Amino acid sequence: MKKLLLFLIILLASVLRLYHLDVNPPSLYWDEASLGYNAYSVLKSGKDEHGESLPLARFIAFGDYKPPGYIYTAVPSIALLGISKLAVRLPSALAGIFMVFFTYLLVNELFQVKKLALASAFIMAVSPWSLHLSRVAFEANLAAFYNLAGIYFFLKSRRLSWSILISIIFFLASFYTFNANRIIAPLLIFSLTLLYHRRVITNIKWYLMGIILAVIILLPSVGFLTSRESKIRLQEVSIFNNLQPLILTNKRIALDGNTLFAKLIHNRRIVYAKDYLKHLTDNFSLRYLFTHGDVNPRLALPGMGQLYFWELPFFISGVLYLILYGKKNASLIFSWMIIAVVPAGFAKETPHALRTVSILPTYQIIIALGLYQSIIWLKNKLTNRTFNFLLFVICYLLFVNFLYYLHLYHIHFPLNYSGEWQFGTREMVNYVLAREKFYDRIYVTPLLGRPYIFFAFYKPYLPDEFQFQKIAVRDNLGFWDVVSLGKIRFTLNNISVSSGKILLVKNDRSIPAGFRMLKVINNLAGDPVFYLSDNL
Repeated sequence: MKKLLLFLIILLASVLRLYHLDVNPPSLYWDEASLGYNAYSVLKSGKDEHGESLPLARFIAFGDYKPPGYIYTAVPSIALLGISKLAVRLPSALAGIFMVFFTYLLVNELFQVKKLALASAFIMAVSPWSLHLSRVAFEANLAAFYNLAGIYFFLKSRRLSWSILISIIFFLASFYTFNANRIIAPLLIFSLTLLYHRRVITNIKWYLMGIILAVIILLPSVGFLTSRESKIRLQEVSIFNNLQPLILTNKRIALDGNTLFAKLIHNRRIVYAKDYLKHLTDNFSLRYLFTHGDVNPRLALPGMGQLYFWELPFFISGVLYLILYGKKNASLIFSWMIIAVVPAGFAKETPHALRTVSILPTYQIIIALGLYQSIIWLKNKLTNRTFNFLLFVICYLLFVNFLYYLHLYHIHFPLNYSGEWQFGTREMVNYVLAREKFYDRIYVTPLLGRPYIFFAFYKPYLPDEFQFQKIAVRDNLGFWDVVSLGKIRFTLNNISVSSGKILLVKNDRSIPAGFRMLKVINNLAGDPVFYLSDNL
């Protein structure tokens, strides 16, 4: 019976993550297109979009230097399904499904209670946090699965000594898949080593083999991690790149007469430390977790928390149970939660559902534990009739909250937030490419975000053709951008009407004299996104 329930839970998780995966979210956004096209380029030529052969430490991409893990993982699905939304998103969706299964395995390993393991897996299967991120090509979601698998196999070494080597391999995969996990994965290994040091000593041969393997596999990344390029992304998002605390502390020091005491109490490091701690704790806000969620519609469903509201009382009771009776399991879960948000504390945007997704499934385990212990306590304290009524109320609230989420996600979300997903780019690209031969020059607005990658993806350009036709430049921040692909130019500056037949793609209605409006492309809400005109 328990195996059947586990199968049904995994089936539910699969349906929720795979249903209309190529339809909702309604369009690829630029990072998804970049991951997909680089995977396609590797498949076809063994090189990335910049012509580098099989990059190991990073893919240059937009100049944001993406870790290679997701791109290489997407190669098989693109080989099987072709370059498409479904193929690009499939690795993330499968990671979400596997996380449900490994949640069951992990909880069963920790608590040795199959009912609790099933409850944890079910709560993970319907988690809005996991569902939302599993349906997008997010590197962080794949890395979160690798972390979960790494933790499980580390614990499994109690009975299978060689599984500690498998654990380290999964953590290495996590390290190479998402930037934040370059901090999270080593900290998790360190934490597990401290908590289960006796197990490490018992399996020291396999542990040392794993460490040696890790050193070898990490060697290609050393040069990159110490380079200027590796700091570009960090500088873009880091709170330490904000000069306001420095300006503020300098003003206060000056007002206090530039004394040593003033320099001590108005030290900028104290201000940055306070900012870091605030950003860290923002990710544990009950408002964020249970009612409002991440404000970015790409990362969470507006109008809902990262977790269901009905889960709040069971989360509280689960935390209390872990503190009082959890012992080493509590140490593991709480240290895991803290480690998972350490990198997010450095970022300007806070709280952040994507950077902290490696915290899953700790919340689901705690909620399941609170629910399981509450049911046991209520069953012992109440009459059967009262207990059954309360159980019905819990199930009803769960069902209603879940249906409300599905309704918002599949009906309202694509209509209201298609613009957040750069909807209209595929339609624009297809329209332009179908008429490209009739024009001498095509000018495309760059204002809606790196349009070249959508042309590369949706055509798709073969790697050799892309390398031959593109002209790329690097801006003063170190980011790369393709300014033209053959006759297609990604700018609205210096348009020469005398240069022949011109197709113009803008994001506003104004057109030059002598041009006629050809087509207006709208998003799903009916708002105009692209205006296409020509001078024929």
